[in-house]
Parts: sequence; C-alpha cells; structure tokens
Amino acid sequence: MSSRILLIEDEPGLRLTLSDLLTGEGYEIDTSSDGEHGLMQAQSGGFDLILLDVMLPRMSGFDVCRQLRNRGIDTPTLILTARTQVADRVAGLKMGADDYLAKPFDPAELLARVEALLRRSYKEKRVPLSSFRFGEVEVDFEHSAIRKNGHPLNLPHKEFQLLHYLVERRGTVVSREDILKDVWAYSSEASSRTIDVHIAWLRQKIEENTQYPKHIQTIRGKGYRFSP
Repeated sequence: MSSRILLIEDEPGLRLTLSDLLTGEGYEIDTSSDGEHGLMQAQSGGFDLILLDVMLPRMSGFDVCRQLRNRGIDTPTLILTARTQVADRVAGLKMGADDYLAKPFDPAELLARVEALLRRSYKEKRVPLSSFRFGEVEVDFEHSAIRKNGHPLNLPHKEFQLLHYLVERRGTVVSREDILKDVWAYSSEASSRTIDVHIAWLRQKIEENTQYPKHIQTIRGKGYRFSP
C-alpha cells in the first residue's frame, strides 16, 4: 500500500503542483485549503505524513500542528512556509513539527525530505513480520517458505532476503545504496547491477505481469518500493 499524505495548502496553484508531483511518485494524496478543515482531516487518522503550510485561512499551520500534538496525534509533519527567519523555524519545531522547508524550494528536496520522514517513521513503528500475504502469494518468514496460488515457489536465499527486506519496508522507497548496505552488507560481489538482476528474478516469480509489476515498483532515480 502506498504511503498516504495530507497536504494542507491554501494556494491553489501550489496545491495542484505538489499533488501532481507526489502522485507521480506513487503517493496517495488528500488535500485541504484551510487550517480548520485540515485539522479535522488530520484527526481522522490514516495518514503517514502531513505537509503543512503556515499561512492558512481560519487557523495557522502552527496552531494546527500544536492542536494535533496536544491531542496525541504524532503523524510526521513537514511545515512549508515562505517565512525564513530562524525564530519562525524554531517556533514550528517547538510546536511539534518534524521538519521545516522554506518556500520556494526545489521539488527534489521536498521529495527527499518526504522520503526521509516516512523512512524514519517506519523504522520507529516497525514490528517484525512472521508471515505476509499479497495478491496470490503467501510468505512464511519464520520458516523461509513461500507459496503462490497454493504452490511452493523455489526462492534462493538471497532472493528471499531481498523480498523480506522490501516487504518490511512496504510503501516506502528504498535506494540501491540501502539494499547494498542492508542485504548484501557491501559485499564485493554485489553492485547496483546485481540488485537489478535479483529484482528481475523476483518479479518473474511473484508478479503476474513483469512488464507492469504491481508489487515491486521501480521509482526512477530513487530505487524500489514494495506495494502489496
């Protein structure tokens, strides 16, 4: 499942631009154009990240952030604002924001901040999996067994490790660098090409259509993301 992001931004053009940018990266986006409505949406839960403008109608982004934290809602929050003074940045962080990005910003930097916050949040909440099911595939991680449509699949050890790694980080982008470090431990036999080959082998076994993979998605220039 893709990560779900709430964007609270009152400027229509920027709201549309950011929505298109994030949707193009595979995220699910909900939007709001004012602070009070955004607060109501954020309280409904189900979001993995909140992108929050400061200068909003009806309630400022600072107040939205403070209300969320006072009510025990700890969804990672990235504040977006034209304010660049140190005092404003400090105020946002003191209200409970996790990060701060001043406008105008480079889209690539925004995406990097989003991915970093999602990755950090995932690590904090992660519970080890003993088993997992997606599509017609069932994986028993405790016994290193995998079945598709009820039939056993022959998955070599390294492919099984790679699948486990991706499934545990489902919904987030993992870079080739991360995979090299965590799965291959920077082994001299491993390279980005090695990872791509193993991904291709995995897709042949678990995907219904390797030309249009549903579960192991390539995020151009970023790495891979697993979606159930």
